[in-house]
Amino acid sequence: MTMNDKYEEVLKQYALQVRGVRRGRGVWIYETDQGMKSLKEYQGTLKRLEFEDQVLCQLQGFTGLKTDQYIRNREGSLVSTSEDGTRFVLKDWYGDRECSLKDGKEVCEALSSIARLHERLRKIEVLKEWNMGSILPRLAVEDMERHNRELKRARGFIRGKRKKSDFELCVMKSFNAFFEQASEAAQGIAGLWKSGEEPRLLCHGDLDQHHVLMGSGYVAVIEYNRMHLGLQMEDLYRFMRKAMEKHGWSLSLGMDMLNAYEKVLPLGEKERKCLYYLFLYPEKYWKQINYYFNANKAWIPARNMDKIIGLEAQEESRRGFLRLLQG
Repeated sequence: MTMNDKYEEVLKQYALQVRGVRRGRGVWIYETDQGMKSLKEYQGTLKRLEFEDQVLCQLQGFTGLKTDQYIRNREGSLVSTSEDGTRFVLKDWYGDRECSLKDGKEVCEALSSIARLHERLRKIEVLKEWNMGSILPRLAVEDMERHNRELKRARGFIRGKRKKSDFELCVMKSFNAFFEQASEAAQGIAGLWKSGEEPRLLCHGDLDQHHVLMGSGYVAVIEYNRMHLGLQMEDLYRFMRKAMEKHGWSLSLGMDMLNAYEKVLPLGEKERKCLYYLFLYPEKYWKQINYYFNANKAWIPARNMDKIIGLEAQEESRRGFLRLLQG
């Protein structure tokens, strides 16, 4: 049985009439009598899938905002299985283009939709059966503290080397300033809430321009396979950071994005401080150091050193944005 035959076999388990088919990125895309659908392999648990479906069903019907929706098969299951045991899920498919980070106006439109999504997610009752590991990830402060330990291990390793590469010399020169930010961010976010009181709100979990699609009269936010209970500010930070980096940490764009979000969902004092500490943490610096420490340390591509140098060059603009967040 070819892969195409397998997909066709599975699709027969749904009450659909297929009018056309094409390959997408990791999926088969079908034009049906019920709109565009995507069929892809699924390797997670049914309990996780039911959680996503329960949330997404409650997000249906809001003007101007669309989300993923799973399609149940003829037997009422979210998962369909081929003869060889491979499991598949069928979802609504949006053929719209991704949000362009180069277009400030479009980015702000996306931020308004993200705020509407967060607002809707806050109104959904959290059920006891959602108590799964994938839904309750590590706290933000725990991630920061772990990353800080990794930074210190990498610095210790580099210090112990007699002959240092250009990349390692670059790291040693820049380390103290970035590690100071990392420490301040971890301490700051840890002090926002008492132990056990950090808010646990439904979050998208992987929010970037690839998962925000610009439709005609609507915005579609897709791919909720990392949805969890945590800090919605992490969603906001992730999307905003990518746009800010693309625009050289433009203060005007930063202000426009915050205004677009807050017109829908105003930030509380602790939320704004949380967003500040998330931006203060030098995540891209940590990523470069972590890549170095876990890769072949004898050879680091020149582009990795260029990225470190680029981060230093952006510091003045980035600091300006951090002051804006502080108010």
